[in-house]
Amino acid sequence: MPYRKSIARHLRVRPPFRAPTAVALVSSLVSSVPALAQEAHTELAPVVVTANPLGSGLFDMVTPVSVVNRKDLSDRSAATLGEALEGVPGVSASNFGPNASRPVIRGLDADRIKLMQNGVGIMDVSALSPDHAVPIDPLVIDQIEVVRGPAALLYGGSAIGGVVNAIDNRIPQDALSGVSGRAEARIGGAGGERSSAAVVEGGNGVLSLHVDAFQRRTDDLRIPDYARSDRLRASDPQTVEARGRLPNSNGKSDGGALGASLNFEQGYAGLSYSTYTSDYGTVAEENVRIHMRSERLDFAGELRDLGTFVEKVKLRYAHTDYQHEELESGQVGTVFRTRGDEASIEATHGKIGLLSGVFGVQVRNADFSAQGDEALLPSIRTTSRAVYLYEELPWEQWKFSFGGRIERADLDSAGGGPDDANNPGTPRFGNARSRSFTPKSLAAGALYKFNEAWSLSTNLSHAERAPSYNELFANGAHPATGQYEVGNPDLGVEKSNGLDLQLRWKRGTNTTKVGAFHTRFKDYIALYGTGTMRDADGLIDPAGALPEAQVRAVPARFSGLEAESKFHVYQGLGDLDLRLKADYVRASNADTGEPLPRIAPYHLGLGFDYRLGAFGARFDATYAGRQNRVAANELPTDAYTLLNATLSYRLRSSLPEAEVFLKLNNLLNEEIRLSTSVLKDIAPLGGRSSMLGVRLGF
Repeated sequence: MPYRKSIARHLRVRPPFRAPTAVALVSSLVSSVPALAQEAHTELAPVVVTANPLGSGLFDMVTPVSVVNRKDLSDRSAATLGEALEGVPGVSASNFGPNASRPVIRGLDADRIKLMQNGVGIMDVSALSPDHAVPIDPLVIDQIEVVRGPAALLYGGSAIGGVVNAIDNRIPQDALSGVSGRAEARIGGAGGERSSAAVVEGGNGVLSLHVDAFQRRTDDLRIPDYARSDRLRASDPQTVEARGRLPNSNGKSDGGALGASLNFEQGYAGLSYSTYTSDYGTVAEENVRIHMRSERLDFAGELRDLGTFVEKVKLRYAHTDYQHEELESGQVGTVFRTRGDEASIEATHGKIGLLSGVFGVQVRNADFSAQGDEALLPSIRTTSRAVYLYEELPWEQWKFSFGGRIERADLDSAGGGPDDANNPGTPRFGNARSRSFTPKSLAAGALYKFNEAWSLSTNLSHAERAPSYNELFANGAHPATGQYEVGNPDLGVEKSNGLDLQLRWKRGTNTTKVGAFHTRFKDYIALYGTGTMRDADGLIDPAGALPEAQVRAVPARFSGLEAESKFHVYQGLGDLDLRLKADYVRASNADTGEPLPRIAPYHLGLGFDYRLGAFGARFDATYAGRQNRVAANELPTDAYTLLNATLSYRLRSSLPEAEVFLKLNNLLNEEIRLSTSVLKDIAPLGGRSSMLGVRLGF
């Protein structure tokens, strides 16, 4: 197939080493250059880059931002991006079994959440369906930044609900001298995970190199009781029920990257090549598996100290070649392909009085195709061009921000496909058709510092989003959601207005953030049931197995609260930190007052971090309320309490970091079903489990 002519072959680059080879490389480097390794290892404070192109400390951001650092990612021991971020205030997960999960932010998901890798969008099909995995593994991520609320000014309409940016340093931005790295291996968990990863970096002050690799294997997930919920079993009894294990939930994935950069006095320029492969069961269908492969070529560069008019210029570019095969009983049924490019050029202008800011240009081209019996979309080409401006003005105790973005999005459908079952002789996807949109977004914000400890931020935004290709052109059975989905090619731009407030307090390492938000959509685009039944071929039939769902735009409102705190509460026989968190979101059709589907309940969280010498302990308790406020044809979910703990011990070693850890999950063995998941009634989270691991750093 054309897909097999990979970027690596065009460039004659060999794929990165698999994890066992990379781990061996780490050991070899450590043994050969221990003194150099010790000298090269440094712990740098996290730098927030996603919400503010001018750079800013976390508590000086006008926009609400959360950062999950490498240590937190390791302690969470998550296998997916959604799982890694679950627990961040305002963030939940779509959870289509243990192998596919996207973040859900403030009740918004799919095409309203922009997923990025090092500031460039991820070109995959995870927003198209919840059973499609994101081609990122937390094992090799350095930091994840989450921007809650509209970030459409900088990243486009698909950031209307927020941004998740995974940062991995595959193109080193700072000159490296010497060799450093880290490695991690784990075994256990509810899925019987066996995973390992290694990252090695080095340089001579001019040329910097990065290599990483990972692999992960899991068995079918152990669950506390039945796979299907009590409510579903009562309404639809079956003779044979899965119990104790979640059928077809095993998986395997591996990948890695090779990157290099040249560092000079006024900046850097670099390239990286990365690959990700995954093979996993889809949970919703016992005989269906997904085999996915993504290859990506990145370029990034920066020029600094250029002059008084333009001080700095950044360039980012990524080319992605993605393929995803859905196999039924070992036979390829449907093949999804996406190939595209995304690039941005961003310039920081010189100060105009106290005013500083950036202006930029972004372009994106993507070709999508779906082939096979269960293809619900035609071939589609998407192009977008955008310009944006972001400005900041500090004045005494204030910091003001404002900006705007205008974008042109063109979507071209090839039409065609098999005959429409209800209109023989007419192609199901109709004739070739093009739609063009011009979304425009504006935002203004302010941060007021009462004193060194207290501050208040507020944001007002008007954000617009062009409909996605699946919202426009879908027409077919979608087994993952159990519906026959029908798009609406006559949709207009989705528009929203939002207000966000956050009160912040910081004294030393003690911090508190309490916020509220309200967003109102003029025309919120989503799937809504019509009451019509269809068979798998799309024929309208009252006895059909698939309910029809059509894409419509309705007025909607989202409101909520978020809070998080961290306090250093004891120092003596060790150090003890206390963590508190809470969130709540309410989403409704503004006309009818009816709840929107798959909204998370309120969460309350309590956690402790304790360190005594070489010993460390982390404890997390999360209570999620019962979700009774559900959409039509959606079942409620019960409240639950999730208790997790991590114990760690630093080993005596010549390495700066050598630690073993034991992760204990779901200590109460609760049956946990996430209301944000389309599979909540057939796929609970894993039961009580333990995972043993080791972390090394040099």
